[in-house]
Amino acid sequence: MPAPAKIGRIGVLTSGGDAPGMNASLRAVVLAAKHHSIDVVAFRHGYEGLLNDDWQHMNESDVLHILQYSGTIIKSARSERFREADAPAAAAQVLDKHQIDALIVIGGDGSFRGAGHLGSVWQKPIVGIPGTIDNDLYGTDATIGYATAVETAMDALDKIRDTAEAMDRVFIVEVMGRHAGFIGLSSAMAAGAERMILPELQKQKPLTVEALVKHIENVQKVRGDSSYVMVLSENQWPGGAVRLAEQLEDRLHLPCRPCLLGHIQRGGRPTASDRILATRIGVHAVNLVMAGANQVMAGIIADQPVATPLADTWQQRKGLSEEMIQIQQTLFNPVKRTAPTSVAEPQA
Repeated sequence: MPAPAKIGRIGVLTSGGDAPGMNASLRAVVLAAKHHSIDVVAFRHGYEGLLNDDWQHMNESDVLHILQYSGTIIKSARSERFREADAPAAAAQVLDKHQIDALIVIGGDGSFRGAGHLGSVWQKPIVGIPGTIDNDLYGTDATIGYATAVETAMDALDKIRDTAEAMDRVFIVEVMGRHAGFIGLSSAMAAGAERMILPELQKQKPLTVEALVKHIENVQKVRGDSSYVMVLSENQWPGGAVRLAEQLEDRLHLPCRPCLLGHIQRGGRPTASDRILATRIGVHAVNLVMAGANQVMAGIIADQPVATPLADTWQQRKGLSEEMIQIQQTLFNPVKRTAPTSVAEPQA
């Protein structure tokens, strides 16, 4: 096997929806590259910036103190233009113009599909870094931004619980994750939600208004007057949380309030775990580039750095934890708890 080509300059871009920790990952890429005397050129606004030749040199001074910032200092975007058949050739011309020897793409599955599109023309190393709050990429235990998004959702759910408990109200909290329920499942468990509606579960057995009403009524029978908080993954109910709240209120005749967290989940200071994950994967990505890896994603599985073919990251399905679903749906379901077994009095 021939030795990897010498890498003198790496290109980097952040693409698609921003995720807390992207800046930490960018910092790691720049610092690791500079440690090996490799230049770094960033393309602003993702693939759109690559096509527009919107670039800047990245030095240590540009990234030293950006760990704590959300978003991405080199900007991100979704590029419909990059889907076109002639886009890879145009992007390759820009990369070659700047003498780029390898490209690191920070983003989610759409960004990695774009990397595969580019790789059909540009044969130099392309390595992906999983930056998406959805945690839906196969090939890594967690994606950059996921932990922070769950923390943000949990904090909101805790605050909502306070007012729900004070007023004995039903709240439907809509979180991100239209195709994957990782945020919904983790935030529901962390905040002690009574019910969750996730894409994976809806595909198996879709919930109805009648089933939800029955569950709420049964919880009230078990607990008496109390709050009830439901976590709803976006795009899993016609009309979303607003419409579901209206439907439940019509049948229950008690206040049901919707709360859409929306893009608040993308913002906020990255948690320590996201900063550390982003740093480790950023360094790992540079190491993969130097080793000549191409069309792979850098990830962490069982606390060890791994490389996964980019196509596998969206073609292979990353499933929710069945253990967590079982705990949340059965063990912590108020209406499914069995009565405690009586303990005989000890004999005198």
